[in-house]
Amino acid sequence: MKQAAMVAKYRRQIETSGISDLTFEERLAMIVDAQWLSRQNARLKRLLHAANLRDPAATLSDLSYRPERMLDKNQVARLSDLQWIRDGWNLLVTGPTGTGKTYLVSAFGREACRAGMTVRCYKMSRLLLNLSVGRGDGSYEKLIGDLKKPDLLILDDFGLKRCSLWPAWTCM
Repeated sequence: MKQAAMVAKYRRQIETSGISDLTFEERLAMIVDAQWLSRQNARLKRLLHAANLRDPAATLSDLSYRPERMLDKNQVARLSDLQWIRDGWNLLVTGPTGTGKTYLVSAFGREACRAGMTVRCYKMSRLLLNLSVGRGDGSYEKLIGDLKKPDLLILDDFGLKRCSLWPAWTCM
């Protein structure tokens, strides 16, 4: 049944003195909680891996609100509930190079994964190259389909290079 966390928790209970003071229901609840937590952690790990975030360790709680970043703490707090994703809204993060845009969108991506949402992050130059190659090798439709699937699609470094979007999707 693949209940490894339950087995491990049960074995720890057997080895722990004083566990017999607990009722059967309490011990069973501890075992079930261990399995549930293990599955939640595994799911988060899968979602974060699939997200391919540029900064997977980024968190909203670690954001820096130094004045030169011009980041509104109240606005970040309002956006942190992720309702804008559920409602199908977009978030456009702009600013000068080096101000932490990638960290910010990675933090939102991580938070979305923690909420059980699917996330994908693409660097625009790489995505446009993949689309160009996909037109030639037949994988274009699959890639376009993959872009539609996630709850949150992060397109990073958009507009850093001048791009010719038709017909070859190439960046100069």
